[in-house]
Amino acid sequence: MTTKTVLCVAAGDLSTFENLDDTIQGWELCKASSLADASKLLRARHISVGLFLMDFEDVPAADAFLRRHPAVHWIALCHPLRLQHEPYRQLVRDHCCDFHTWPLDRSRLQHTLGHAHGLAALRAQPYPRLPQRSDSPLVGHSEAMRRLHSQIARVAPVNAAVLIWGESGTGKELVAQSIHARSAAAAGPFVAVNCAAISPTLAQSELFGYVRGAFTGASQDRRGLLESADGGTIFLDEIGDLPLEMQANLLRFLQEKSVMRVGGTRSVPVDARVIAASHVALEAAVARGEFRQDLYYRLNVLSLDVPALRQRKDDLVLLAEHFFEQFAAERAPRLKGYSSAAQAAMRRHDWPGNVRELINRIRRALIMAEGRLIQPADLGLEGAPAQDGCEPLDGARVRAERQAIEGGLGHGKSVTQVAEELGVSRMTLYRLMAKHGIANPSRARGK
Repeated sequence: MTTKTVLCVAAGDLSTFENLDDTIQGWELCKASSLADASKLLRARHISVGLFLMDFEDVPAADAFLRRHPAVHWIALCHPLRLQHEPYRQLVRDHCCDFHTWPLDRSRLQHTLGHAHGLAALRAQPYPRLPQRSDSPLVGHSEAMRRLHSQIARVAPVNAAVLIWGESGTGKELVAQSIHARSAAAAGPFVAVNCAAISPTLAQSELFGYVRGAFTGASQDRRGLLESADGGTIFLDEIGDLPLEMQANLLRFLQEKSVMRVGGTRSVPVDARVIAASHVALEAAVARGEFRQDLYYRLNVLSLDVPALRQRKDDLVLLAEHFFEQFAAERAPRLKGYSSAAQAAMRRHDWPGNVRELINRIRRALIMAEGRLIQPADLGLEGAPAQDGCEPLDGARVRAERQAIEGGLGHGKSVTQVAEELGVSRMTLYRLMAKHGIANPSRARGK
């Protein structure tokens, strides 16, 4: 008989689980006497079924723990008196696939465990979960990402300027962080500067610092961002938006490895590696006279291209699972993951906003989804065209709902009339309108 593993979580007293050792056949009981121990075990081992003893006095901590581990099929073990208290009832409703009360029916518990294990196997991801590099914040194992990781490994040890190109939202700063983490300056600071967000009038003092009395309000000496990166890495994002006059000063810094504070009379040596990034082609900006050619060549010693999300769709589901866990505290408690229709819709979408768009859609779905699984409509992808002329049933249903509502309201009918024709209540229609983002035309006309 194949031995399966179940995580048993309790608040200190594990005697309950010790009594189950001999009665639950074919299962290895992996026991944790605290939420912290349980978290360590879940990080170290792949466990898909858990027994959660409802003996935690700190209900918010238990709720936060269960939110962080939605992939585990939890079965609650409760004393009947616990279920008379709403906080514990809420924990069971929101996070558990089943519950048992004392005295335990061990035969029924064995059946419940087997059912939970079967559900976990059905929901297992079809892709291999490869371990992420501990020194890289980048997520993904597609061919494009493997190539990028290989380039980072070659670039990181070399103390030279790096120019990263990629569309907006592809994660250029994460690439810079990965280079820094694998460089000789990893122990030093990583200072990120968004050049597009710096006011032209303040750029000089922000980057190079100033001395006391240099201008009104300069009551004390202050280091600039370049000086703050001494011994580490300075990341200049959207370098193409830096004003031309500041480009000359930056070129001088790259040549001399020192800065002159505003109002100062001496240079301050700064040993910082420069990594720059841009979403526009700097060569074209040079041709237009918007970017200094000498600075471009100084920065473009080593160059990396970050792939767009549409070029690495093999990573989509892995990224979606990563952000589902990262923003677990924001999700609706009953939410357990993504439906197959949602995963298919994500693969069909072109993602013009790249990873940033994916994050935004997922965070919205975590809050707005009403079921146990995220659907295409929750991601705002219900209109994504299906491949090969085939559309999932969930997508067809959502599209039909939207077309029916828009068709009725588009003919000037009131919400009451449309609700009657569709055979739903006005409140249900309002809820469906909110779900599909359909405005009330009566309000838009001021009625």
